[in-house]
Amino acid sequence: MNGFHKTTKWKRKRVKILRRDEYRCQESKRYGKTEPATTVHHIYPIELYPELALTDWNLLSLSARKHNAMHIRDSHELTELGKYWQERVKDKFEEWREKQIGRYSTED
Repeated sequence: MNGFHKTTKWKRKRVKILRRDEYRCQESKRYGKTEPATTVHHIYPIELYPELALTDWNLLSLSARKHNAMHIRDSHELTELGKYWQERVKDKFEEWREKQIGRYSTED
């Protein structure tokens, strides 16, 4: 766990997301199964996109088992399942990215 995950902002956001998802694993829910969620996953990894660390659409409630299936722990590389969830929020990511590009291009 890095320092970010110990912050009050993250702890509050984590609870908010778990409540939003009714403490249910969203990956299991896709298959009509109920599994308790104990982890909140960053769909676009915090290591690559720290600006999205507290963005609701980038956060997903998962069971520990399903969270481990999202990325390879040693490399932080996403698995196919992790990439699937990125595809699901791709429109929101692209919208965010366009705003970032627009903000930087108007600063000149």
